[in-house]
Amino acid sequence: MIKEVKNNVFYFDGCNTVELANKYGTPLYVYSENDIIDKCNELKNCFINKFNDVRVAYASKAFLSLYMCKIIEREGFCLDVVSGGELYVALKAKFPADRIELNGNNKLVSEIEMAIDNNIGRIIVDSLNELDIIEKICKIKNKKISILFRITPGVNIKSHDYIATGKKDSKFGIPLDEDVIFPYVERAINSEYVNFLGFHFHIGSQLHDNKPYLIALETSLKLVKEIKERYNFNVTELNLGGGFGIHYVEADNRRPFSYFIDPLMKRIEEFFNEVDIPRPIIVIEPGRSIVGEAGITLYTVGSIKAIKGVRSYVSVDGGMTDNIRPALYNANYEGIIANKANNSKKDKFTICGKCCESGDILIKDIKLPGPETGDVFAMFSTGAYCFSMASNYNKNLLPAVVIVNNGKSELIVRRQSFDDLIINDVVDNI
Repeated sequence: MIKEVKNNVFYFDGCNTVELANKYGTPLYVYSENDIIDKCNELKNCFINKFNDVRVAYASKAFLSLYMCKIIEREGFCLDVVSGGELYVALKAKFPADRIELNGNNKLVSEIEMAIDNNIGRIIVDSLNELDIIEKICKIKNKKISILFRITPGVNIKSHDYIATGKKDSKFGIPLDEDVIFPYVERAINSEYVNFLGFHFHIGSQLHDNKPYLIALETSLKLVKEIKERYNFNVTELNLGGGFGIHYVEADNRRPFSYFIDPLMKRIEEFFNEVDIPRPIIVIEPGRSIVGEAGITLYTVGSIKAIKGVRSYVSVDGGMTDNIRPALYNANYEGIIANKANNSKKDKFTICGKCCESGDILIKDIKLPGPETGDVFAMFSTGAYCFSMASNYNKNLLPAVVIVNNGKSELIVRRQSFDDLIINDVVDNI
């Protein structure tokens, strides 16, 4: 079991979380290597080992470190990056460049140059002028690189607007207007400098329903057929994105990967048999669904403020600087007092952070046993978009990251120091 309670203490992948907090300090991100591997194995069983010509590209924006790159490489997956920084981390980890794809809606010239210089596997083109930039760079460097076009399938989903990316009114992707998409597809097919593979879409994040994926897929399949009829060109790669939902709170209905993958692959196989076109390589880009539930955050309880007839605030030594999601889009979480794991939970408390913001609330009205200063609070399912979105607001230090595995722990990202806060400052005569 990844999560269990022994002697009233919460254990995570065999590790006593109170001891982890004492050893490494708090706030502390903790990742279960076994849980990450379990999710990778689930993907292998229901996708990679079940179907021919398929790939998984881990969406590194969810969580990226040198150690995480090594896990993904070892599991045989590809890597999706969306910035020069993420690409740099992947290359420093010696991740195979031909298994890297570069995504992003406004790639810098320097980022595209880095991708081309290092011969990464593919660039996913997000805008029309991006093709101009890629061709210009490839011409100068006498190189050719594989590309896909990210399209906007025009699908509305049940999710927060900030994580809905497939609707027509989106900063992501190329619109499917006939006078927009087809001239660029034709140009890419005939280009000396790019190898046009096909299309990519991503409709959003934290989804629990497979229907929007199937709607978006139909749009993509129609486009593939049209490309064949217009240009006698076979699309060789189709990327379906990610966004598979995880469990944050009891209301979340986490589905197995097969719930999404099986109907998509069934429709894909049917379609390409019907139109008698070779089926392209199918790619998915899970991120959150691999690492989200594999991570927890440990905090130390500080001040406790009871407002009679209103609520009781329990302050911890972190907050919106290590988890911006509740403040950004009202994300909900569950948690436990790690050193009182079996105590009865009678009253409701609001877990708040230490930043000078009224919105620095991590969990509202959670039932807990009576919290006390010095308790260790464990917040669940913080493996995705917490470390990667962390900030130094109020000059708070970024937490350390620890990987745990069957009772053993290892530091994989050290905690920031105060010296780190001013390492880039330039001031003379101090």
